Amino acid sequence: MAETWRPGGFALYVHWPFCETKCPYCDFNSHVVRHVDQTRWAEALVRELARYGRQTEGRVLSSIYFGGGTPSLMLPETVGAVLRASRDHWAWANDIEITLEANPRSVEAEKFDGFAAAGVNRVSLGVQALRPDDLRKLGRLHNVDEALAALDIAKSVFSRVSFDLIYARQGQSLADWEQELREALDLAGDHLSLYQLTIEEGTAFWDRAQAGKLRGLPGEDLGADLYIATQEICEAAGFPAYEVSNHAAPDAMSRHNLVYWRGGDYVGIGPGAHGRVGLNGQRFATVARRAPGDWLSAAESGNGDLEAEPLSDADIWNEYLMMGLRLSEGICRERASSLGPSQISEETLVRFEELGLIWRTDERFGATREGRMVLNALTAELLTD
Repeated sequence: MAETWRPGGFALYVHWPFCETKCPYCDFNSHVVRHVDQTRWAEALVRELARYGRQTEGRVLSSIYFGGGTPSLMLPETVGAVLRASRDHWAWANDIEITLEANPRSVEAEKFDGFAAAGVNRVSLGVQALRPDDLRKLGRLHNVDEALAALDIAKSVFSRVSFDLIYARQGQSLADWEQELREALDLAGDHLSLYQLTIEEGTAFWDRAQAGKLRGLPGEDLGADLYIATQEICEAAGFPAYEVSNHAAPDAMSRHNLVYWRGGDYVGIGPGAHGRVGLNGQRFATVARRAPGDWLSAAESGNGDLEAEPLSDADIWNEYLMMGLRLSEGICRERASSLGPSQISEETLVRFEELGLIWRTDERFGATREGRMVLNALTAELLTD
């Protein structure tokens, strides 16, 4: 197997599993606790970094991402300890991107200077909505004024700023979203993540929906109209979609997420973190222990991972297909061929091209805007058995 980190990049993901409250739509590995021993957690994260560092010596780290949970609940000293340890084990790219997710509450925004001093150069704010009633329905603790203040502070501290919004919310009309999106674009730094609300099993919203108590969600037709409007408005504003849910100004794409979507290698540490790492000619899918207490004890004992599963050539190729079709740049044919055999014939690509779902050139192929609207079904048709 060709080394996947060189063409796809090499990244580090750090999962901080703690939140002030559990949002009703969230199915991420997040937990609400009263107290966290940050010194102990920092030491455990550093131990995990050392373990992976010994296995992947000689690689160049292109991005680091602190996700969660709510990473802005970390102390700047904890973030700094992780960043110092990463530099002990890997060379950093000259233009390394170091992102931290943050909630817009003012108590966290005050820590931005400390995060920047620790080495963070990009922040991603979980704004989620610019309407007070919708923030309450989404279970967010911040209000609109706090979100706007946090954005102002972030822009004054960090060179790159992104924020998230959720659309297709309860009772949201097409006109409502178009207005809110234009307001968001006026506020944007260089990147926006715009997600359609999905009701995931295991969330409070799921339970409400099953009981018939989650009313006002858009139907399929309105959902499609909201998606199309999002693409058109963002493109006209100079924020075209480079991925299904992500929009950026020129040269402002998230380098970390591109490692995922381009099939690169990434080390995942922290409770429930996933990774993809090539070692000794084999690519592994790693999964860390999910429960924070279990992970902490295991990491202190030498290994916080639950499993490291070797991937077959078909697994690797299929993952590259699933990730690459999310990108507007599509899939590199030469790279795809280097990862393993494909059962996709040129005739198949021509058929989907004629349906308007695929575009193709001699060097690349990818999903059109229409194809990305039915991406799950399209991908299922193209996957290798």
